[in-house]
Amino acid sequence: MSANRSAINIKMLEETRQLIDAAAQITGKTRTEFITESSRRSAEDTLLEQTYIRVSPESYAHFLSVLDEPPSGEGYERLMKVKTPWEE
Repeated sequence: MSANRSAINIKMLEETRQLIDAAAQITGKTRTEFITESSRRSAEDTLLEQTYIRVSPESYAHFLSVLDEPPSGEGYERLMKVKTPWEE
């Protein structure tokens, strides 16, 4: 085993192992290759779901319009006059 790889030992039902072996064989991969690729894809999807926000086209257009509008109003003006801790 090379220095940049590490082993993971897992226990699973025999039925699950057979299912994985069948899928690996159909795709021409070893069990290790199949499990590694499937696990990585699932991990990436899980992380993406936590950072990717889906909205309707209308909501996105509204979001962009709000970003494009300069802030205004008495509250904003008051906020901008407050000195930050590093300015004091």
